[in-house]
Parts: sequence; structure tokens; C-alpha cells
Amino acid sequence: MSQDELNSFQVVHHPYSALEAITEAKRCLHCKVPQCVKGCPIGNHIPDFIHELSKGNIGDAMKVINETSNLPAICGRVCPHEKQCQGHCVLGKKDKPIQIGRLEAFIADFDSEMKLTREMLPQKTRGKVAVIGSGPAGLTVAGDLARQGFSVTIFEGQAEAGGVLMYGIPEYRLPKDVVRSEISKIEQLGVNFVTDCMVGENGITVDKIFEGGFDAIFMGTGTSVPQNMDSVPGAKMRGISQSTYFLHNVTAYNEGAVGRDMIPLHEGDKVGVIGGGNVAMDAARTAIRLGADVTVLYRRTQEDMPAIESEYRDAVKEGVKFAWETSVTEFIGENGRLNSVRLQTPEGERVENFNRIFLAIGSRPANRIVSTTDGIEVDEKGYVITTERPYGMTTRAGVFAGGDVVHRPQTVVLAMKAAKEVAQGIAQYVDAIRLLHDIGMKIECGV
Repeated sequence: MSQDELNSFQVVHHPYSALEAITEAKRCLHCKVPQCVKGCPIGNHIPDFIHELSKGNIGDAMKVINETSNLPAICGRVCPHEKQCQGHCVLGKKDKPIQIGRLEAFIADFDSEMKLTREMLPQKTRGKVAVIGSGPAGLTVAGDLARQGFSVTIFEGQAEAGGVLMYGIPEYRLPKDVVRSEISKIEQLGVNFVTDCMVGENGITVDKIFEGGFDAIFMGTGTSVPQNMDSVPGAKMRGISQSTYFLHNVTAYNEGAVGRDMIPLHEGDKVGVIGGGNVAMDAARTAIRLGADVTVLYRRTQEDMPAIESEYRDAVKEGVKFAWETSVTEFIGENGRLNSVRLQTPEGERVENFNRIFLAIGSRPANRIVSTTDGIEVDEKGYVITTERPYGMTTRAGVFAGGDVVHRPQTVVLAMKAAKEVAQGIAQYVDAIRLLHDIGMKIECGV
């Protein structure tokens, strides 16, 4: 990677210094009824950790965060704070809400750099749990259960753990060293990682995992199959790619794992990104950094766009253009290669030149695990069906699921919220089956 390209992927929003963080923390009113906590999907004790930080007690602040979150350095960077904790801050009425995400990231980063946290962990004797997938949901379940005395092993299909955190979110938003640091903390809880292990392929199945002595299995595999536009004429032409494929390859290039030729974009390309979510923003801003002329094509209005508002604003600042209420009705090209698209707009139909299109119109779960396992039912769109009690269990006893594979694609923190609830369901299930086993053994022995 050239120096110019390397510089273009540097972090956009820089972390606080210690002085800046403590100064910001001192502005917190420590409300008796903290609205920021109500806005946090995982119920972080926000005023408590900010209060500790305001006194310079960073280790104690980290201890408070660890009660509810396994990935604070990540959440502090990529959560939609303006819609959640920060958006509920009472100081926001004066347009100066506490910068909660930046404070959370500062505490987590400082803790990692200084190696402050030394948790007292129970012996891993409560049960044995397998986790499939190491994205936000999988890491959350693993961390929560490890802290409760479970022996946990994560099975990850990629060469490195992290899932969407490692391969789907650009470096300038979430540095990969931060992801690795958070994963290292999960490892320090006693969680084992098995990478390059794709469950559902090469004979590695749920049944095989159960044969390894696991009491329960959690599926946190996300939505790894992107939606396509095959119903639109010309959608199979060269020059039309998935945004997730593009982002994955850019990450691999930034890491030095692949060459520049593996990125489906050339400097100077005229690029259209179809979609209006966070993946579309990531693809557009990444393409800008690689020297492309980028326009986001979104079929609805700006007000309807699901992307985080701050991501949209940053995209505009960086030069991304937006075409609202615009749909692609045909991909046009020569010899199987894209050169333009036919658009339906509020002003009527027009043809515009594009030599590269990235699709960011949603995704759905892969069926590798479901198709190789008896008893796991899915709905009409392929999402796994789960129960309320024990929370998160599929129609196959002992197999649980959570995150995007169940609840449709959402944000990192919402996947974590669902995963924390499923972790409780797993703990209750394993405790129950172990108790029944012990009772059965006593009866057999005539005790």
C-alpha cells in the first residue's frame, strides 16, 4: 500500500487524550434518573463509569463497564450514539451532550495499553459451550459465559477472529488493532478460539461438535449472504460487485494479505453504490479513499435512510454525492462489461455512466449449518426460529442462536443486546440439564 493510500485510511475521529477525557467526564450531571442508560441497548452504567473517570479512576471505570459490555473499545467507536445513549443525554437540549462513546473508547483503550484489568474468574466447571462465529454476538456470548464459569470454545471460519468487526467495518472507523485488542481480552477470560474452521463444511457439523462433549452450542453466524439484484436486466455483468466483498478485500489489502489487484476498483472509476444503510456509507467512503468518483443511489428520501446520521454527514464532507428517490431499472454495458445504468428518478428516467456498481441492499443468513443439522427450523426468509424459554434456543434442543441470524441485520450493539439475553438462556439450560443428569445418576446408584 502506498503512503497516500495508507494515510487515507487513518482514523477520522481521533481518541481523547487523558486530559480531554477527564475534562469531558467532569461535565456529566450524574442524573438521578439517567436517560443515557435508557438509551443504551445493553444498559451500560454510563454515569457510574463517567464519574469514576472524572476522578481519574480509570481502572474502576473499566470495572463498571465490564459489568455489562465485552466490547467497549468497539462500541465506543461504531455505535450510533446520537440515536442511543448520547442522543438521550439531557445536555443535548443545549446541543452539548456528553461524548459518551469517545469516553468509553478512551477508558477501554487506556485499560488495554496499561493492562489495568485483572479479573477474578471462576473455575471453568459449570459447563462446556461452543460458539459458532466470532462477530459481536459470538464474542458477547463467549465473554458473558466465561465470566460465569463456563468453558467456551469459539469456532470461526475465517483465518482471524472478529467477523464483521474485522472484515466488514473500514479501518478509518474501526482500526483492526482495536478489534484484536478486544479479542485478546476475551481470550484472557479463558475463551478458546479455533479459526479456519467453517462449521457446516468438510464434515464439521453441529452433531460433531456435540460429540466433542459440549453441553450447548450458540450460532452467531450473522447474515453472510448478500442480497442481489438479479431481477434487474444486466445484473450479471462484470463491474457489479457486492459492497461486503469490496470491503473485505480492502481490509485484506490494508493488512498486506492480498495485492491491490484484488480490489474491484481502479483510481478514477465512476462508482455507484446502491443502498442507504451503514454498509453503503462504508463502501462509498472507502471508494472515495481509493480515488473514485462516488454517488450513492438510494430509492427513498434522505429522511428514510437507515444509515447513522454522522456517517452520512462524514460521507458528504469527504465528497460522496447522493441521488435520492432513485432506482436502477437496468444495467447497461458492452461485451458483458458495465458502462452505464438506467435510472428512475423523481424527474423521470435517465441513463448515467458508471463503470462500477457496489450493491449494499441487505443480506440474509447462510444455510450451511441449518442444512447440515436436523431439527433447526427457519422462517420463510431463512432466519432461525428461537424460543422465549430458554431464551434463544432453536427448535433443536441445546442449540441456541442470536444476533443477525435471528433478528435481521442490525447494529453491533443490538446484536450484543440479543446475545446477552441468549447467554442467560444458555446458562439456565446447561444448569438444568446438568442438574437432571446428576439426579438421574443418584437414582441409578440408589442414593
